Amino acid sequence: MKKILILLTLLCSLPVLAQQRDSRVREYLSPTRIVWQQHSELIKDGDKLLLPGNGQAELTDRALCKMTSTSEEHPALLFDFGKELQGGIQIVTGAFSNKSPIKMRVRFGESVSEAMCEIDGKNGASNDHAIRDFVVTLPWLGVLEVGNSGFRFARIDLMSDSTEVSLKEIRAISTFRDIPYKGSFRSSDERLNKIWQTGAYTVHLNMQEYLWDGIKRDRLVWLGDMHPEVMTVNTVFGYNEVVPKSLDLIRDVTPLPAWMNGISAYSIWWLLIQRDWYYHHGDVAYLKEQQTYMSDLLRLLISKVDADGREKLDGWRFMDWPSSENQVAIDAGLQSLVLMAMRAGDELCTTLGDDVLASQCRETAKKMEKAAPKVIKPLLKSKIAPDAPGSKQGAALLALAGLMKPEEANSKYLSVGGARGFSTFYGYYMLRAMAAAGNYQGAIDVIRQYWGAMIDLGATTFWEDFNMDWLPNAARIDELVPEGKKDIHGDYGDYCYKGFRHSLCHGWASGPTSWLSEYVLGVQVVEPGCRAVRITPHLGDLKWVEGTFPTPQGVITIRHEKGADGKVKSEVKAPDGVKVYLEN
Repeated sequence: MKKILILLTLLCSLPVLAQQRDSRVREYLSPTRIVWQQHSELIKDGDKLLLPGNGQAELTDRALCKMTSTSEEHPALLFDFGKELQGGIQIVTGAFSNKSPIKMRVRFGESVSEAMCEIDGKNGASNDHAIRDFVVTLPWLGVLEVGNSGFRFARIDLMSDSTEVSLKEIRAISTFRDIPYKGSFRSSDERLNKIWQTGAYTVHLNMQEYLWDGIKRDRLVWLGDMHPEVMTVNTVFGYNEVVPKSLDLIRDVTPLPAWMNGISAYSIWWLLIQRDWYYHHGDVAYLKEQQTYMSDLLRLLISKVDADGREKLDGWRFMDWPSSENQVAIDAGLQSLVLMAMRAGDELCTTLGDDVLASQCRETAKKMEKAAPKVIKPLLKSKIAPDAPGSKQGAALLALAGLMKPEEANSKYLSVGGARGFSTFYGYYMLRAMAAAGNYQGAIDVIRQYWGAMIDLGATTFWEDFNMDWLPNAARIDELVPEGKKDIHGDYGDYCYKGFRHSLCHGWASGPTSWLSEYVLGVQVVEPGCRAVRITPHLGDLKWVEGTFPTPQGVITIRHEKGADGKVKSEVKAPDGVKVYLEN
């Protein structure tokens, strides 16, 4: 007994290994259909793989799918799992006659054409960030789980020669955070409803260990890209630890004076996210944890404003990819972002009791406002078309920063050409600038045209980029490209996302989700922690809209309905501790 007690004491004294847990779960999905078969005569009972499974190999006499190869012919199947997901694949085998391990090639694709392609160095297909094309060894009468990427489609090829394999199940393994959708949006337009939900789902998939930009690529924390994602998180899920966890990660790996992700604007977006996160959740303790870094960052930004009030940011001068060659727009956008940073710094420093730095931010902001005519003049005189890449980005930020009248930005840039010149990332700010100009109907129409077009092409998540010029004669992503049609995935894309490298699940494209809740449902946070909200609906051509909005105190329930006289009647139920200002 004494020896046992000594052993237990020794075991209890051993160091406890750190454990990391989050709310992610695994869900197994059977294919919804078989899109394509190669050497179908060598495949028997392929439809059995569409049946629900249990992930367990079994000694059974029931019919299984059998794939048989020859020395020259190797059968293959292409599966559709019905929606984009993050995860891998599970293959359950039966008791095939040859017990030797069997080689199987697996290819994931966000589109049918990506799952069917080869990595040839020209089409953009790659194994960067996540392995999506690989060969596995299948066990006899067993289960193999493999893969960690973003995909909707999976192709399997029997690689071994002159072999028969029995397959009981092929299931996708979807990994996601098991969290409720506290926010919601429904209206008389089902197209808008689907767009709102698709944006929410896009961000949900990217809420993995950290808040990623994309689940195929980029599986990284990009700070500028995070801002639209965080606004969607606030709108749909409320508080989630993935946001502060990601903000802290990039802070800790970016000692000043370095810029986050090497991009000066991205450090500004970190600051703006902190401001918006505080307003939605009111967590003063978390804000205080950021004070040292935030204060030093604000001082660094102040040092980058010259005596004339012009920003002189170094590092990579970048807004988004489509605007990257429009230097006039970049200059205008960065001037606007630094000004917005000064105003946010004033608010946050005042909250944290640093009146000296708050005053410095205010004075810098005043100086930058005076420089507005010098910033706007080149944009107005530019020969670049109003709907050309970059023009709408620059105009949107100028309007949001108050350096250009929103009505002028809307009429001269944002409304020109409809959805032409929009981008998935900065589209959110273009929509907000249109709302500032009172053009709510125009913004709703652009959402239908631009984001709705992706859904029309088979998207279940929103893409890294999209261009209205890609639409003519384009095939859907969920079909083999017909003869004479363009491959919307493989034939397009630019910069770092050419061809199949293009991500079809990018969180920065979720802007319509938070925009519809903020401007159509009409919820705007007035005081930190959602202690007060203003609800001002703008239904445009909608007959009604209803939904919910999460706050730290609980969920606000809202319904707006347009009467025959055009007037809107509203019903709002708010939790205790939330003051509502209703403005119809």
